[in-house]
Amino acid sequence: MSTEDDKRSPQRRALADAMRPKLERIGRRGLLRGGFSLGALTMLSGCNLADGDTVDRILLAMSRFNDRVQALLFSGHALAPTYAEDRITRPFPYNAFYPIDNAPDLDAADWKLEVSGLVADRTPWTVERLRALPQESQITRLICVEGWSAIGQWGGVPLRTFLERVGADTRARYVGFKCADRYYGSIDMASALQPQTILALDFEKKPLPSGFGYPLRLRIPTKLGFKNPKFITALFVTNDYPGGYWEDQGYNWFSGS
Repeated sequence: MSTEDDKRSPQRRALADAMRPKLERIGRRGLLRGGFSLGALTMLSGCNLADGDTVDRILLAMSRFNDRVQALLFSGHALAPTYAEDRITRPFPYNAFYPIDNAPDLDAADWKLEVSGLVADRTPWTVERLRALPQESQITRLICVEGWSAIGQWGGVPLRTFLERVGADTRARYVGFKCADRYYGSIDMASALQPQTILALDFEKKPLPSGFGYPLRLRIPTKLGFKNPKFITALFVTNDYPGGYWEDQGYNWFSGS
């Protein structure tokens, strides 16, 4: 997020100032200030977090420290910038760990969202049931860890609304997602309850295109693009760290503002 977009409170700015010397001492200010992920570091260095050697343990500790700092700085009330329709990026870029021809071809008539974990109601959800819930629309910027960004218009159910409807324990630590394309991910509960976090059903006022996650994806504009899983088939609430597809390969887990 640019300086002009930064709406942190004086208390949060003071916290950032207090943490800066420690970040400088570990020599990786870019992890927090520039959005440079641990995943990028491990790719550049050729490290594998599963190896367990000294360098990997240091990098993993740095990532966990970075997660804690970003969580402390996060505000559930600060909003990502929104834009007018004439700012929408067209064509909006496709991005995944596979070519678009390999994207799942799901039939909404057969699709159901499975719900599990710390929730009162585990009844599966159809697209029709999701569309019957209150809907919101946003025009926000998706920022990819690879260095590009694009502005798109998304519509769907606020995740907070959905969690309240299924009786989720909002004191739990994580909300996790499983997807039809083998992807999986998770976010912290505070980010899940942030007003702009939605279960997106629409893109530019129409059902999601197949390559963009049809019929359901997460849209969370306060985090990097890989924290927005597509083709979601299951949602769960838990206190056990769920990890994520890229995070388990070294990317920073929190990856947000």
